[in-house]
Amino acid sequence: MNSLSTTIPEVRGSIESAPKPVLLYVVNVAWFFCLHRMHLAHAASAAGFSVHVATASDFAEDVDLIKAEGLNYHELKLQRGQWSVIEECRLAAALYRLYREIRPDIVHHVTIKPVIFGTFAARLARVPAVVNSVSGLGFVFTTTDRWAAMRRLAVRLTYKVLLARAALRVIFENSDDLRLFVDGKIVKPEQAVLIRGVGVDLKRFRPSPRLDGIPLVVLPARMLWDKGVREFCAAAATVRVWGVQARFALVGGLDAENPAAIPESWLREETRRGAVEWWGWREDMAAVYAAAHIVCLPSYREGLPTVLLEAGACGCALVTTDVPGCREVVHDGETGLVIPARDPMALAQALRTLILNPSLRERLSAAAQALVAGEFSSDQVKNSTTRLYREMLGSR
Repeated sequence: MNSLSTTIPEVRGSIESAPKPVLLYVVNVAWFFCLHRMHLAHAASAAGFSVHVATASDFAEDVDLIKAEGLNYHELKLQRGQWSVIEECRLAAALYRLYREIRPDIVHHVTIKPVIFGTFAARLARVPAVVNSVSGLGFVFTTTDRWAAMRRLAVRLTYKVLLARAALRVIFENSDDLRLFVDGKIVKPEQAVLIRGVGVDLKRFRPSPRLDGIPLVVLPARMLWDKGVREFCAAAATVRVWGVQARFALVGGLDAENPAAIPESWLREETRRGAVEWWGWREDMAAVYAAAHIVCLPSYREGLPTVLLEAGACGCALVTTDVPGCREVVHDGETGLVIPARDPMALAQALRTLILNPSLRERLSAAAQALVAGEFSSDQVKNSTTRLYREMLGSR
């Protein structure tokens, strides 16, 4: 009996002192992590992981927030939007050193540069398990200049070489991108995981009664050409010419490092013309959606747009384009209206239809709200992601 009583505390103590598995997120910039991955980091921490985050340090307030949330922060020298052989070699070397220093059990790369150079460094550093998030295929797959096809081929070949590893999973946000990678033999079917977007916090984004008066149409996004900002402004001007009363607002900040960045001077000129307002970056997006009657995202391509999920959860009527990511959320005539990409006239016609038909807005917004609540909550995404982490640890 004495022997048993002394053994049990020793076993309990050894369990409690067992080190937590280390999970490292590698993301291009701190604001993107805070906006789209912070809730996943908290879920992983609650699931027993020691969570580390590596990003560029450009946005000091977001870096401070990561530290304040109790996560282990690591600074990276990473340039978005520009590609340099020397800089990318330095990035890969820095990631290799970081992986060797903290010895992560799992490293989760998000966005194209971390995926490419982080996966390469992880292979050299013998990181046991790698998760890569393809959160949309971005500028490389939406641009139409003469070098576009060559860049897409280079990216596909790079992905195909780097992703050929058993202990690696690729998270896709929409079924179109997943099929593209699997059918193109870039990833094996058993490596591909569909987790649709980052989810929406249904406690924060809730429906509210629409205000009476002139309808407000909002495009919430970074000010990038491939978000359809040009088409939105042209559609707003056309609706105004038709004599239909509505307000049109662009809600989002500049992103100068992105290759598709819109110059501030162009936005100022559009607002001077009087068809659109530019509200800039807003933190209180729930209040913006509560004021909006229609939310529009005429994007060229997405992973899975969080703004459509948030707006749908808040009871806004949705208009978007028939492109990967967007059509995952909006089903034409059921949860919103869907138009061809890069077509300002089709966009103007869809917006006019909703502006003049409050009952249609009400029907579509109710269906969108039900869809988001049933399939796109942040809790569902957190559970799916932490389950993937556990499976990868277990497979070892």
